[in-house]
Amino acid sequence: MNFVYISPSFPKNFYQFCNRLKNNGVTVLAIADTPYDNLSEELKNSIDDYYQVYSMEDYDEMVKAMGYFIFHYGHIDWLESNNEYWLEQDAKLRTDFNITTGIHTNHIEDIKCKSKMKKFYEEAGVKTARYHLVTDLESGLKFIHDVGYPVVVKPDNGVGAAKTYKISNQEELEHFYQEEHFTQYIMEEFVNGLIISYDGIANLNKEILFETSHVFPNPIMDVVNDQSSMYYYSLREIPYDLKQAGQACVKAFYTAGRCFHMEFFRLLEDKPGLGQKGEIVGLEVNLRTPGGYTPDMMNYANNIDVYQIYADMVTKGYSDYDHQRPYHCVYCGRRDGISYSHTHEDIVSRYHFDLVMYERMPDILSGAMGNFTYTARFENMEQVNEFVDFVLG
Repeated sequence: MNFVYISPSFPKNFYQFCNRLKNNGVTVLAIADTPYDNLSEELKNSIDDYYQVYSMEDYDEMVKAMGYFIFHYGHIDWLESNNEYWLEQDAKLRTDFNITTGIHTNHIEDIKCKSKMKKFYEEAGVKTARYHLVTDLESGLKFIHDVGYPVVVKPDNGVGAAKTYKISNQEELEHFYQEEHFTQYIMEEFVNGLIISYDGIANLNKEILFETSHVFPNPIMDVVNDQSSMYYYSLREIPYDLKQAGQACVKAFYTAGRCFHMEFFRLLEDKPGLGQKGEIVGLEVNLRTPGGYTPDMMNYANNIDVYQIYADMVTKGYSDYDHQRPYHCVYCGRRDGISYSHTHEDIVSRYHFDLVMYERMPDILSGAMGNFTYTARFENMEQVNEFVDFVLG
């Protein structure tokens, strides 16, 4: 089996996808713009061949890299990056080189455009916020007349919370329309809800091999726009209604042979026209692994290896692992420029036996994830909350 992995050197933990695939007997071929000598030794030892391009944005270069691999190794069976940024290019390469495992260009907008996700949520029986594709002020005012302020505007095809705004009155709305926008925006009714995810890996038959859940108490939109501290944590028990909604979405969306990160709201108050307090509402679906070091958090929380589960999915279609969830794993991201009550030394000293990771986050990820991060695991939520208060207080 030949597997082309796109950009395995970023984030740095992604080399482990290559490592487990190679350990399972796969020929792992990698493409990136990092000079070979700058790759980590772990990554070098996890791949069979490497093609450096000058720019991964240059599709012609990516095509040449694929041609090189096909000439030397034959047909490519899989191609993947597990990275939101490259999903569209991944799909185009699969389409152009007849790689049947994975999403092709005819379906990529369905998983990238927030407006097009709505029909799949509907198919899964999951409610979503009412929306309007932004055109002019008059149309925006008509939509707001139906749903009321505030509303949220964001790129219909966008990554994370980039360029996402909450609009609370007509002055802010008019200011938004006065700005020049170079992409299609979507406007949605504001949902006051706790963000909770359903994450996992599905095989080519959309059978779920692994599932877990994370809670995001402070929305990423606010973290990015306010440059505030952030934290999130995993659950030991997946709520029944979330599991039902998540599993239905796995069946509805193009999840075959993919990692998935599905975001939902749990309503914090009744929302006329949408649902009652406590109900689950769909937010958006990302058909790749959760961002940052979340795959490693999954490992620490569950005493498993999600990279191995992924490799088993690719090579066997199934994976055997212990389904227990012995820990909550919690991530805290501190901001440069904020004065915190406790020093780094205080945190390491107090939580020496609970910390599983702590390090500086790469600048490109710090907007949403914080500048310096601490990850720990605990058996109960009281310990999680104490840790968050100590690190971010």
